[in-house]
Amino acid sequence: MVADLGRIGVWRSVFALGEDPGALNEAVAELDELGYGAFWLGTAKADLQVPEQILDATKNLVAATGIINVWTEPVDVTTAAYHRVAAKHPGRLLLGIGIGHREMVKEYQKPYDALVDYLDKVDAAKVPQEDQALAALGPKVTKLAGDRTRGSHPYFTTPEHTAQAREILGAGPLLAPEQKVILDTNPETARALGRQTLGFYLQLSNYRNSFLRLGFTEEDVADGGSDRLVDATIAWGDLDTIAKRIAEHHQAGADHVCVQVLTEGQELPRAQWRELATLIK
Repeated sequence: MVADLGRIGVWRSVFALGEDPGALNEAVAELDELGYGAFWLGTAKADLQVPEQILDATKNLVAATGIINVWTEPVDVTTAAYHRVAAKHPGRLLLGIGIGHREMVKEYQKPYDALVDYLDKVDAAKVPQEDQALAALGPKVTKLAGDRTRGSHPYFTTPEHTAQAREILGAGPLLAPEQKVILDTNPETARALGRQTLGFYLQLSNYRNSFLRLGFTEEDVADGGSDRLVDATIAWGDLDTIAKRIAEHHQAGADHVCVQVLTEGQELPRAQWRELATLIK
């Protein structure tokens, strides 16, 4: 049974879930009722305890990892946890795998080879390829995602990247880009909030290189990011503006768009999730 992600999901970092399991359970149960297809969990741990918690609290929502980091999460722990959770919730778990960031991992050498080796071990542990995906920014890993897994989960990109990824993947594989959104119509405050997130990623070579491949300049990726870069990568404004950006990804070839709501606080953005749920069709 292949996980049905639907057209729109939500993305949330494991570090931004809060400390209250009950609050998370209540929130994901509401997401399920609102019709979201998937909950993408950033920086998931190999034990998959949080995805399992999400699945336990819901009936239809798919739990997807975005990502399991090949450098930090032991493959034997990951695959054992996959089989545990998948047996309990068949067809509702997608194992997103990725290589993380060069700046954060001391062992980061030959990342493509490390990714292939991890996939080989995941396959050997009999995790179905349709329950795997790769976090892919560049063309080489995007092709690997289509060849070896269900497809690609690009993070912090644009509809133009989605179109390029679809061309590489072809018509069959899954393409599920993440899209950051800010429900704020004030350019000054929306861009300031966007830069709080963008500035961190501009310190990481894989994202800087991805932006440059998309046609942005060194000036765009300097000093926290230009307005042009903020506006291209983070959809801010009213609901219609957000809807247009999500539609652009779908028109460019995305099967599923996972929306990450950016806010000033650390609370789960349940009010924004409710508002965005009107876009689910």
